[in-house]
Amino acid sequence: MPHVLVSFHAHPDDEALLTAGTLARVTAEGHRAVIVVATSGAAGLAAANLTGTDLAERRLAELRRSAAVLGCARVECLGYDDSGMARAPAKAANAFAHADREEAAQRLARILREERADVLTIYDPAGGYGHPDHIRVHDVGVLAAQLAGTPVVLEATLDRRLLLRALRLVCFLPGVPRDFAPARFASAYTAPERLTHRVDVRRFSCLKRAAMAAHVSQAGGGSGLRTLAFLLRLPGPVFRWVLGHEWYVEHGRVAARPLLDDIFASLPRPS
Repeated sequence: MPHVLVSFHAHPDDEALLTAGTLARVTAEGHRAVIVVATSGAAGLAAANLTGTDLAERRLAELRRSAAVLGCARVECLGYDDSGMARAPAKAANAFAHADREEAAQRLARILREERADVLTIYDPAGGYGHPDHIRVHDVGVLAAQLAGTPVVLEATLDRRLLLRALRLVCFLPGVPRDFAPARFASAYTAPERLTHRVDVRRFSCLKRAAMAAHVSQAGGGSGLRTLAFLLRLPGPVFRWVLGHEWYVEHGRVAARPLLDDIFASLPRPS
């Protein structure tokens, strides 16, 4: 039976980093996938030195290209402003990080009802690495699922132990972004004992890479090599090994082993 996945993110390009493989796998298996972003990402850095409305339009166009690569049926933006980073907040009156939670959740819940969503992906409570908009995605997404009656909520995250192990191996290599310092991620994302899903997306690594590559504006800008650009430079086999699994914590499910490989596992099976 086909199901519907709605994947909720803070900015364009977030969908490519944590959930692109899952989205590609879901659509390849005959299900419907929808991407919703809270903001256009207009406060982010950009390779082409774009700002404001021009950057917003560019990033949403890149999101649509990414979604097309992954086979997603619909893309929506809730219309909030990018809040910027906690250390460099954007000065926007409509910043998502400060949006009314009930109002934002109602906007998302309307889409969930229209789609009759079976599964909603959000982020973990800390927003992965603490970005204010990512934290708000968690808070708003949890409430929206309750309002819409969406039965399964999955927090897209990373296995913290594996992440730290990888960062310790690469952090001293030439060209590695300074943001890859292991100390920055000591309490980021999710401890392995809390994880409920390890989704194998290795067969879709080429599509995940193409989705990431669609976000051309985010491959540069600022000082030093950006995370997206660094990941896209990885050789194919290394990319597949590093990014070949995606991780989730399901609300209401007790973590057990082995981890689930099916994001629809909690839905009732047809009799």
